Amino acid sequence: MAFRAQLRPLNPAVAARDDAGLGCAPIGNLFSPVADADAVDTVAAALARDVRFFDTAPLYGSGESERKLGLALRGVPRDDYVIATKVGRVLVDAAGRPVSGSASGHDSVVDLTRDGVRRSLDGSLARLGVDRVDVLHLHDPLDVEAAFATALPALVELRDEGVVRAISVGLGRLDPLERYVAEAPLDVVMEAGRLTLLDRTALERLLPTAAARGIGVLAAAVFNSGILVDPVGSPFFEYRPAPAELQDRALRLRDVCAAHGVRLADAAVQFPLRHGADAVVVGARTPAEVHAFVDGLDAELPAALWDALDAEAA
Repeated sequence: MAFRAQLRPLNPAVAARDDAGLGCAPIGNLFSPVADADAVDTVAAALARDVRFFDTAPLYGSGESERKLGLALRGVPRDDYVIATKVGRVLVDAAGRPVSGSASGHDSVVDLTRDGVRRSLDGSLARLGVDRVDVLHLHDPLDVEAAFATALPALVELRDEGVVRAISVGLGRLDPLERYVAEAPLDVVMEAGRLTLLDRTALERLLPTAAARGIGVLAAAVFNSGILVDPVGSPFFEYRPAPAELQDRALRLRDVCAAHGVRLADAAVQFPLRHGADAVVVGARTPAEVHAFVDGLDAELPAALWDALDAEAA
């Protein structure tokens, strides 16, 4: 699979991978602080590896991810990269008041109204220092009725006005995401953690409907929070310590990969692409993590490995 037109740089001459996006939550101080200079180096490493799709959100560091991404992309021609950000929450200060302009916030609150969507996007543009974003996700909209009533029409309006090139929903829960894929006028969706070596539920429940409706699928959280990178050193699933049963399964998957001379993380990052995802989006906080991600995508993995992994998952 590959990025569809709305997810590619507008400059067709720029070297750009069609299978990879950089998730920018980590540079927004996810789990630990990231200095501006380190964030700039991380984005520069992605650009050097032809990764030109960057996924961020106001929620990530209450605006810090967007600010740092904008800083890192300063001076790069705008048509040479693609930015995806998210709406559905608005940033607030320590007193609970909405922030304005390019300010970062103290927290965020759900706001699925038309005005909330537009105010959120305006703030994102200011923090990013750009005049447009390419992909606009509705971020974790668990109130499906409110999303269909107000937020999704606002996204369609922005697309119709040419303010954004593509609209999407990003979710880690399949029940609501299935309804969005079946009924909403989307260009793409971002599923998080449901199309992985450990959790394959999107294979039967999401991908067939998306394919039938012509909706692209971006696969995020392909490592399930770390357990599919290192089941021993980082035994986390969905940002929590993994249950023993899941850790045991991950260890068996690691052993299958090792028997074929393959890193577990490399199989994990390629798995969604083998099953219909347009691309994978992986977060990184350092240049080394960017290089490991891209090297994993480019690794040549034996066909027999996939048969063995499928057998282990059966």
